[in-house]
Amino acid sequence: MLALLQRVREARVEVDGRVTGAIGPGLVALVCAEPADNEAQAARLVDKMLKLRIFADDAGKMNRSVVEVGGGLLVVSQFTLAADTSGGNRPSFTGAAPPEQGRRLYEAVLRIARERHAAHGPVAAGEFGAAMQVHLVNDGPVTIPLQVR
Repeated sequence: MLALLQRVREARVEVDGRVTGAIGPGLVALVCAEPADNEAQAARLVDKMLKLRIFADDAGKMNRSVVEVGGGLLVVSQFTLAADTSGGNRPSFTGAAPPEQGRRLYEAVLRIARERHAAHGPVAAGEFGAAMQVHLVNDGPVTIPLQVR
């Protein structure tokens, strides 16, 4: 599975003018399933997101996780993370899981994140397959790519 994490001061996602999810300080996780992915990889991805030490400690060093700071998590499906641009100027998305598998794994990521993070901070979401507008204030900026096999 692929993810792109952005440390944010605040973020929200809108579909057709309605807010489907919003958080204050925390992480926006753009998530993409690949064809060989399964729920075990979804769980490892969530664990990595929750444990990644990219928030400042009292000394200003990136040494705390989203769990430790009580930050939110906004999970957004984004199949374009699997884009292959090696064949020209039009990206190919054959590296992304088929829609049904992608939806199932995206929902698994959300369920696991809610199970493991709800006691520490809010978990919000986009809408799988929808045209979304993601609004965020990137903090740092800090943007971290993740890949779990």
